[in-house]
Amino acid sequence: MATTELTTQNFDDVVGGEGTVLVDFWASWCGPCRQFGPVFEKSSEKHPELTFGKVDTEAQQALAQAFQIRSIPTLMVVRDGVVLYSQPGALPADALEDLIEQASKVDMDQVRKEIAEQQAKAATTADA
Repeated sequence: MATTELTTQNFDDVVGGEGTVLVDFWASWCGPCRQFGPVFEKSSEKHPELTFGKVDTEAQQALAQAFQIRSIPTLMVVRDGVVLYSQPGALPADALEDLIEQASKVDMDQVRKEIAEQQAKAATTADA
């Protein structure tokens, strides 16, 4: 199995570091989740340079609540500790591959700069 089970104990260590992590929020009773599972697994085998993690929303309710997961499956893409994508719905294999390609092309220096600018603006607004 090329995916990692994510829990409240290991989530920050796995997702918070450098690199790209794809997170599948799922549940065993969810039909679309069961359909997306093999697509996610196959992609994880195709991309050993990436980290693929799964959050069982039934067993890890605190994580599901922390990320405001309202619909499953929900796929999240995190790169260098920054969430780039988070949307509900099962993706077909070609759409997942496209998403992975797009995430790899994101200029993270620009993203960090924009985050810093937004945080500075928010701090200035809060002080006013």
